[in-house]
Amino acid sequence: MRAYDWSQTEDRYRGVLARHQRLKAEQSTWRAHWRDLDEHLKPRSGRFYSTDRNRSSRGDYNSILDNTATRAVRTLASGMQAGASNPSRPWFKLTTADPDLAEFLPVREWLDGVVDRMQRVFARANTYRSLHQIYEQLAVFGTAVNLVLPDEQSVIHHYPVATGEYALQRDHRGNIVTMYREFEMTVSEVVRQFGLDSCSKDTQQAFANGDLDRGVEIVHAIEPRDDRYPEAGQRDPKNPSPKHMPWASIYLESAVQDHTRFLRESGFEEFPVIAPRWIVEGQDVYGVSPGMEALGDVRQLQHEQLRKAQGIDYKVRPPLQVPNELRDRSNSMLPGGVTYVEPGTTLPYNQATPHGGIRTMFETNIDLNDLREDIVDVRGRINSAFYADLFLMIAMSDKNMTATEVAERHEEKLLGIGPVLERLHNEMLQPLIERTFGMMMQRGMLPPPPEEMAGQDIDIEFVSLLAQAQRAIGSNSIDRFVGSVLQVAQVRPDVLDVVNLDKAVSHYGRILGVPTELINDEESVEALRRARAQAQAAREAAEVQKTQSEAARNLSQVPQQQSEPIEEPI
Repeated sequence: MRAYDWSQTEDRYRGVLARHQRLKAEQSTWRAHWRDLDEHLKPRSGRFYSTDRNRSSRGDYNSILDNTATRAVRTLASGMQAGASNPSRPWFKLTTADPDLAEFLPVREWLDGVVDRMQRVFARANTYRSLHQIYEQLAVFGTAVNLVLPDEQSVIHHYPVATGEYALQRDHRGNIVTMYREFEMTVSEVVRQFGLDSCSKDTQQAFANGDLDRGVEIVHAIEPRDDRYPEAGQRDPKNPSPKHMPWASIYLESAVQDHTRFLRESGFEEFPVIAPRWIVEGQDVYGVSPGMEALGDVRQLQHEQLRKAQGIDYKVRPPLQVPNELRDRSNSMLPGGVTYVEPGTTLPYNQATPHGGIRTMFETNIDLNDLREDIVDVRGRINSAFYADLFLMIAMSDKNMTATEVAERHEEKLLGIGPVLERLHNEMLQPLIERTFGMMMQRGMLPPPPEEMAGQDIDIEFVSLLAQAQRAIGSNSIDRFVGSVLQVAQVRPDVLDVVNLDKAVSHYGRILGVPTELINDEESVEALRRARAQAQAAREAAEVQKTQSEAARNLSQVPQQQSEPIEEPI
């Protein structure tokens, strides 16, 4: 085995290509499964060859005779978008580890202002379109990959990576830390993005010959830059240049003999790849999807629809038995058609006529009811696998339903999707928020924080409809507790002294994701109560004074009795 000299570009070039092949070999069993899912659930969503770009085949949708599963995928993606990252309503907020500091008015106003600016960045960029595509990829393949890179116009820009283009690797904690992707660009695109001098001799020659639309196979590697991955280059932590950043980013041409130059070698301070997974089993790198769970039912549904169509065909156009004498004559099988026969021939076929006309070869009165009932059952299993009923309800809940009502009506399904939502928060939405916050901070787009925030960590709290519904399930215990206490209080009012109702209301509001500006802090509550007590005392004093004044006035209006003169005796 040849020893590599990692200080030489040619050896590092070969090292990147070698690792790419190892990751693809490890992924090979998944690729076969992904192609099956692509064929039966969402054709053209995967790219399993670098030359698949902008190409289609007439057979892409031939395996889909019933699109129940395809529509269920679309419903799940739309429901996740509406329930977890709805662009029309707040779905996250920022807070601090210290709850008292988070309630401090200047800190709270600054955090809310940052969230508002980040929401505007997401709306201006292609964030929500990309998130919807991620949800679709997760529903079908169980894994999705998206690059979040800086952009001059919109601060951030998302670059979706199709299933089949990427190969991933995890670290000892199960986090995705490496992504290799293989894709195709035209000669003109390569020259425009990387510059002619960085291209291989083959690409330079094609550009000189005007072959601008010829495909060039590109490999893009993003991986940690440390001693474990020497092909990514040695890192000097004191050097601020992109080639010494913690994460290496290397572009190269994979199908050329010239290994003396990379198209581009740079780096990132943070891992720019968002790679969420639906469910992960054990030490697997890639995720398991609802599509994998439903694939057997999807195959059965397509098979049953084919058999139903064949049964209908037998009833509408049954196979016929035609006398030989009609072989060379013009016959019309269409409704209203006319067939000319010799005299004495009976049409249609009559059992009493031994040499009658055209007749069916066998009985075609096929009963399809059992097949139709089973199709309905299979469709129900497919929709259940994709949570279609839950997500259709959530999609319509903005006007008709609160998060508490969602939790009450579909508590079982919400509990089932809880681990998935937690994983999506950790692997997709939280990295997106953190990366966007960092890029906005670098560009000076955030207001200066208050002094109290110095040295404080910022936490992310999700307040989407799904997140609130998950928490609302936990609020049921508070409802039952407070309701029971209030019932007992009708008999023993002093039992209310046991419950800290102020804390209960605040905690209940946090569970339901009530905006912080709707809940007063302790200082504001005390000030309101003092003002209310003073106003009550003033009213009572005024009532006393009024009563006393009225009493004095009434007393002053009482007529004085004059005493009769005393007559002296004569």
